[in-house]
Amino acid sequence: MDLEKLLLRKVGEAVAKFKMIRDGDRVAVALSGGKDSLTMLDALLLLQKRAPVDFTVCAFTVEQGKFLRPFEPMAEYLKSRGIDWSYHRDNPSFRLLEEQPDHGCDLCSRYRRRAVFDIARGLGANVIAFGHTADDVCESFLRNALFNGRISALPAITWSRERDFRMIRPLVFVHEDLTAQYAESMGAPVIPCGCSQRTGTVRRSLRELLGGLEAEHPHLRETLLSAMGNIETSRLLDPRFLDLDGYAKDRPAENPLVVLHE
Repeated sequence: MDLEKLLLRKVGEAVAKFKMIRDGDRVAVALSGGKDSLTMLDALLLLQKRAPVDFTVCAFTVEQGKFLRPFEPMAEYLKSRGIDWSYHRDNPSFRLLEEQPDHGCDLCSRYRRRAVFDIARGLGANVIAFGHTADDVCESFLRNALFNGRISALPAITWSRERDFRMIRPLVFVHEDLTAQYAESMGAPVIPCGCSQRTGTVRRSLRELLGGLEAEHPHLRETLLSAMGNIETSRLLDPRFLDLDGYAKDRPAENPLVVLHE
């Protein structure tokens, strides 16, 4: 199977399974300049032409002062393809770099999130697409379980607090080896971010752990993704999901996921 068919099959599966894109949507792609978001943008543009759903696609980039190379080659590439793209310099992020050069990822993410919502609103978008891959989902699951003490991961679809934006991750079933091959085949000028070069981080440690395990146990990440969609709540340690009083023998147990969200 060629790269484009494989990519569209996996992205199409995610879009359909989680109802990511619907009629009339305007999808704003958060384009970081890396291989993942570039691949996602191309996949959504291809789906726009082929899917039975009517939607539009635009793209934007938030400059936070951390790109390792000038962004002009990327701008020229996008312009040559006629892509609806805009570039935004986030001045609060630049001030953060000057005032707190050693700030952590959480603070930077908070600044970026605010900027992304403002930009998407200005673009008239109701959907924001992020380029997190299957690898990111697996790593976030392990990070939360091992370091934060909770069973959680990057969601395929979620909503902003005011529910004015639907946030989606169309690459949730796509691994980075595929995005790397696809971006290279496109001839796109990938622009790295300084954050991706950092060493000694939890993310890098987990990536190395998964890579080492998968060398001995192929398809381990696929199994981990499947596990996140096949949860046996009665086999965990959260009392909210356990039949502590034995009612399940007499009547069907209530779905705790429904009860908790009423």
